[in-house]
Amino acid sequence: MEWLNAGIAPLKEILAFLYRKSKTNDVHKKQLIIELRDNLNVFKNGYMNQVSYDTMIDLLSNTAIQSGIKNNFPFRKLKAGAIESRHVHDDRNKRYIGWTTERLIDKIDEKTVELKNLKKMNGGSVDKVKNNVSLMMGNLYFRMKLLAYFIHSGK
Repeated sequence: MEWLNAGIAPLKEILAFLYRKSKTNDVHKKQLIIELRDNLNVFKNGYMNQVSYDTMIDLLSNTAIQSGIKNNFPFRKLKAGAIESRHVHDDRNKRYIGWTTERLIDKIDEKTVELKNLKKMNGGSVDKVKNNVSLMMGNLYFRMKLLAYFIHSGK
């Protein structure tokens, strides 16, 4: 989880912003922002306390995303437009320039489901899987962080 080390300090500001942003009357928007904030906290606290990937995967949630999909929530309500280079704080996220909130959330949901299914398919643990779970978790974290920064850019 060394990939998370560099991103912990600036995460405090974005988590505080997400807490403030969750004060909305739009139920789906509120649930999505809270879920994003909580998932970023899972990564932050998991890193600080050296928690296993298995535990972190169990704690990650995509319930609000799934609910938004079922209820045809327009994810652009979180942030309209496309990701620009000014939104990207990590070089590894440059490939997402031009993506919309909807597309990024779809990839976040896809990776969360993939990790949870991978764990289920392998006896409840990702310890012995052939997939690069560290890379998968890192990609998921940086996507979530990018989404938070993108939403934050419109404050």
